[in-house]
Amino acid sequence: MRVKICGITRVEDAAFAEHAGTDAIGVVMFSPTSRRSVPEPRAREIFGALGPFVTRVIVTHTKSEDDLKKILALRPDAIQISHPFVFESDPGVRVLRVIGRGDNVPTVCNAVIVDESMGAGKKFDRDFAREVVKTSAVPVILAGGLTPENVGDAIREVRPYAVDVASGVETTPGIKDHHKIAAFIAAAQEVP
Repeated sequence: MRVKICGITRVEDAAFAEHAGTDAIGVVMFSPTSRRSVPEPRAREIFGALGPFVTRVIVTHTKSEDDLKKILALRPDAIQISHPFVFESDPGVRVLRVIGRGDNVPTVCNAVIVDESMGAGKKFDRDFAREVVKTSAVPVILAGGLTPENVGDAIREVRPYAVDVASGVETTPGIKDHHKIAAFIAAAQEVP
């Protein structure tokens, strides 16, 4: 099972998550209501500390084309967007689109993230998530309310491509608990 640790604000948390075996690191930008949102220099610093086999994801809730251009200029491996931006040409990164109940399952993207939580720890809707996994033409990533204690059951019930966690491995918003990160990754990866 693939794992993304999201809402990283500190280099030491990113480095620990990589050492613990995460597949991807999410850094939030241009989301002023999020306590996990970091400025461009911090995002560069976090991504610069990672090795070549960790996927770098910028997560944003912006609706601004200018913000999107600044994000793309950072050259992440992927962008996670909730706004339905339309790309006239290949943006040069993988596009992960966030959806919740009532949203159509997009096809013009590299993956879909089922998450109504937006980092708030709100539990996902299992029936909706299972339906998206069944119908999506692209990989489905499960997020929302996941913790080291419940991620195994969530994987067994939904069978997503990957899982994504932010608040479920924190001591406070943006500050990760290293023991919880290790426990989350271990619990996710032990599901057959």
